[in-house]
Amino acid sequence: MNFTRYRRPSAFLLLVLAVGLGAAAIAGLESGDEGALVLLLRLREYVLLLGWLALAALTGAVLLGLAKSSLRVPLVTVLLVIGAPMLLLGGFASAVFGGSDEEVKAESAPGRGDRRLVVVARSGSLEPVWCVYVDQGNPPLERRWSVGCFNGDSEGNALSDSAWAAPDRIRMTAEGGAVHEVTLAPDGRPDRVVSVG
Repeated sequence: MNFTRYRRPSAFLLLVLAVGLGAAAIAGLESGDEGALVLLLRLREYVLLLGWLALAALTGAVLLGLAKSSLRVPLVTVLLVIGAPMLLLGGFASAVFGGSDEEVKAESAPGRGDRRLVVVARSGSLEPVWCVYVDQGNPPLERRWSVGCFNGDSEGNALSDSAWAAPDRIRMTAEGGAVHEVTLAPDGRPDRVVSVG
């Protein structure tokens, strides 16, 4: 069987895959926090993996597409010499400065299946931080809004509880006893964002 006739189509498919993976990584990195699609925010968790896969697909596209060209080896060398260290540096920076987010609570609004309260605990900083969000809508068009952030720099600032007070109102209580209520617009946008600590 003659595999040479499949080289160009395979190279083209790998190039399209590399562009798609790179675009997904950039979309994840550039997605804003307020009202951003939850799907794009989840891509942030896989940016390095997407980058490595895009680099591998691009390298494969060059190797297959430029089989008899004198540009093949220099182009692959440039890709690997620039791409691999950048991704390694990004992985190191993510490990040192990134910290991990853990979803500690997810609760649907009473009487509404299209609105969820989500509490995320962030580690990696000196103090624990709890962030409260509202996810509005249904996948894949679900959007995330920040409702509050509690920095555990002192015991009284830690988040003690968060719950629905009504389908359009969230009640958050700090360890020190302070109670904060936030009202949501029909699209899920909060009337204010609480910052404690």
